[in-house]
Amino acid sequence: MLVVRVIGDCPGCGARDCYGNVAVREYIQRGCKRCTYQSKVWLPEIKKRVIYLDQFFFSHAFRGGDQRFLTAAERVERMSHLQLLVAPYSSVHEDETYQWRGYKDKGHEQLMEFIKATARGAEFEKDYSVERTQVLKAWRAFLEDQSPAYVLEDRDAIKGSLDKWDDYFRIDVGGYHRDVELKRTLKTQAVDALVTMFDQWQVSTQTFEQDVALEVSDAGKNYMNTFLTMFNRIGRGDLNAVIDSPIAATMVEHMMHWLPEQQPFADKLHRCAKFFSSDYFAQVPIFWIKARMFATLKSMVKRGAYANREEARKRLSGVFDDISHISHYAPYCDAIVMDTPMADLVRQPTVGIEERYGIKVFSLTNWSELLAWLDSLEANMSAEHAAGVTAAYQ
Repeated sequence: MLVVRVIGDCPGCGARDCYGNVAVREYIQRGCKRCTYQSKVWLPEIKKRVIYLDQFFFSHAFRGGDQRFLTAAERVERMSHLQLLVAPYSSVHEDETYQWRGYKDKGHEQLMEFIKATARGAEFEKDYSVERTQVLKAWRAFLEDQSPAYVLEDRDAIKGSLDKWDDYFRIDVGGYHRDVELKRTLKTQAVDALVTMFDQWQVSTQTFEQDVALEVSDAGKNYMNTFLTMFNRIGRGDLNAVIDSPIAATMVEHMMHWLPEQQPFADKLHRCAKFFSSDYFAQVPIFWIKARMFATLKSMVKRGAYANREEARKRLSGVFDDISHISHYAPYCDAIVMDTPMADLVRQPTVGIEERYGIKVFSLTNWSELLAWLDSLEANMSAEHAAGVTAAYQ
């Protein structure tokens, strides 16, 4: 038997220094290197806090040039070791890592390994999977005439059981990587197009509420349009549409399977369109947050922010990835660490994710508060929890 941590002599055969911890589950499995003697030590139930660490955190901590990030990374590592905190990595981390300037010399692989080591095997569901789950939950509520208020559940976005004791080993599974060069090109083009819109935004007479409604409406139309494009391609005999259509194109197709089989296609399509224009869809967290972040950015520009367009391109170079990770994962977190421009954006009253989702937002502007929050986790650890940590890991 593989004994990971020897704690003494075997109570069964008496062999010296052969007995110890083998694995950690909801209990510590113990055994002997020499004989078949085994025992269990049950561990207390735990409740881990969830923190999302933005790519800028990992990049600075990995480079090691800024003590602020090194100190915070050490605290995160300690709280994770104490089973008080989990910092899952996500598909957005993977996408951003493969855009990193260390990509050509395989620095991206080392950075990704650093991110996974910090996460200790904890992982968010892929961004497109979280989106699919949220939309389909809202669709079910719509069909069953339930409340349009979205009910958050950890399983929507976090793989496996969150509140479990870490085992001694983790299995690293390769991720899904989009085309790096294509994404890099599209990212640059998207930011250029965004900044180009600033001149139009400054003279826009639309209200904030109208801007939010437009963002949500466009998201719904995108689902319908991508599905219809795929459907029409298939109708023309283009079977490649099944393979190369956007993931969003299959959402409406899946939704239609939930409707009565005998219902005419046009009626099913109308039912889906009605959902996308309803409060059920508007309350889906991803689109609720995205709509308000873009509408708030527009209102900031109208008030004079980002007047220097070249500086705006630099400060907003990662804005789409940032908005993606915030909208997909922030509602499932107790805290989120992000760069200053994004923190300033989500703290605007018109976004207010702290108030809506009970999230603590940290950036370099309140770094001491981040460290204090991390320290408070250990300070409030129960004696029973501490004893379990000692038995399992120390």
